[in-house]
Amino acid sequence: MVRYWAAWAAMLCVAAWPPGASARDSAPLTLEQAFTLTLERHPALERLPLARVARTAARDEAAQKPPLTAGATLENVLGSGDTAGFGAAELSLSLSSVIERGDKREARVAVAQGRLDALANETRATRLDLLAEVARRYLDALAIQAAEAAATDLVDQRTRTAAAAARRVSAGASPRPVQLAAEAALARATLERELLQTQGAAARRRLAATWGERDPGFERLAGDLLALPAVPAFEALTALLDRSPELRRFADERRLSEARLQLARSAGSADLAWDVGVRRLQATGDTALIAGLSLPLGSRTRARPGIVAAEAELADLELERESEAIGLYATLAEAHGRLLADRQAVSRADTDVLPRLVRAEEEAGRSYRAGALSYLEWAQLQADLLAARRDQITAARDFHRALIEIQRLTGDAFAADEETP
Repeated sequence: MVRYWAAWAAMLCVAAWPPGASARDSAPLTLEQAFTLTLERHPALERLPLARVARTAARDEAAQKPPLTAGATLENVLGSGDTAGFGAAELSLSLSSVIERGDKREARVAVAQGRLDALANETRATRLDLLAEVARRYLDALAIQAAEAAATDLVDQRTRTAAAAARRVSAGASPRPVQLAAEAALARATLERELLQTQGAAARRRLAATWGERDPGFERLAGDLLALPAVPAFEALTALLDRSPELRRFADERRLSEARLQLARSAGSADLAWDVGVRRLQATGDTALIAGLSLPLGSRTRARPGIVAAEAELADLELERESEAIGLYATLAEAHGRLLADRQAVSRADTDVLPRLVRAEEEAGRSYRAGALSYLEWAQLQADLLAARRDQITAARDFHRALIEIQRLTGDAFAADEETP
């Protein structure tokens, strides 16, 4: 799958980025440049190291033992009779703590460590979703750029048609309305190209926004939208589903749920509280050692609801994973079917549809100039040619979208970029 992703990226990103170049250079922007800029600048990725620091601190906190508590108690003072004043005072100095039973500290550390370990998969999922969004925005802008090129070709065709119509009208071979219709068609084609140029600028701004730029410094994107890699076998893709971040997270959550269950069970073992100290008896001037132990009762009963909840959470997690796996398989099957259909559409347009329409449009132009074909027939062929090119661009765009979705599902889409700074 890594080789498959690399082939797709190579086909889209045909331009190299010169050393020291930036996104604001006049050279076309490549997809790999967009990835690099996003990985370097997106705030969501900058937050991940902070999350690791916080979860590491939480684990260190969970590993701490119960604290020692120093205490002082003054008794039999400021009373009445023999306890009036401080003559019968008793001063106790003590040191106390708790002996945790049932491996509570180990269970707390396991929970905190589970949250820390899950951060690796969360990081991968965040990177994957973010880069997939960059790829989608890049693809949308590239598709508009291809549509703009097709619209430019139509403007050129309409220009030639209007000039031919004007010559025929001047020669008296066609009525004046034919020339007006040709000029109107040229105006519509020009307007459509201008609209695509506006949409392209908006798409480039949307792409640049992923790495925080409000004023894109590039006017073109590098890549061949119609370069489609081979479609992998469906069975090969289903074998990769277990690597999906959506399913990987269940392994982390299972370990975390098991740690929570162990922590709930450890609550059934009551902690033993102890204290030790010395007491001074003011009346006799004597000192004595004091010590004490205390053990709460009913700990198992109080811990039972937490244990039941943790067991239910663990069982529910297994069912949720099965449900998620079924949904992912269905999504993968749908995306793979789109890949096959869109690839076929692009290929047939290249080999069968477009070559015939191009020849038909060229011959129609010659026939119109010779007076053997009407303007409407020539204009219709031009419209059919543009529609076929649009359909091919749409199919290619949908192919790459389905490919991005498949790579995101399998979790192997952007493996080639994991070492990018």
